[in-house]
Amino acid sequence: MYQGSCHCGRIAFEVEGEPAQVYECNCTHCSRKGILWWFMPRTQMHLRTPEESMSSYLFNTHRIDHRFCPNCGCEPFAYGTDPKTGEATVALNVRCLEGLDLAALHRKSFDGLHLL
Repeated sequence: MYQGSCHCGRIAFEVEGEPAQVYECNCTHCSRKGILWWFMPRTQMHLRTPEESMSSYLFNTHRIDHRFCPNCGCEPFAYGTDPKTGEATVALNVRCLEGLDLAALHRKSFDGLHLL
């Protein structure tokens, strides 16, 4: 179990599991923020703060609901739906997790810049 939060702590959560790999997307949004995504079923993440503490940002196809803190601006995760199963998912920004060794993670590139 990992603890995570935005920079100021207004958004806090726990997540179950161990990231086997993370995705480094080159789209304009993710690359500007330096996000490393860990995708999982939404049931593996447990909010410790209310949804009302967050703001949302939708862009491009509006399929991913990017959640960020209106106070510090940090984006700890985004909500989506698995296109194959229809299951609710969360894309977790592993840079917002406490005690995770980022250098030990297997990073996989994702070409989000050229998606239709």
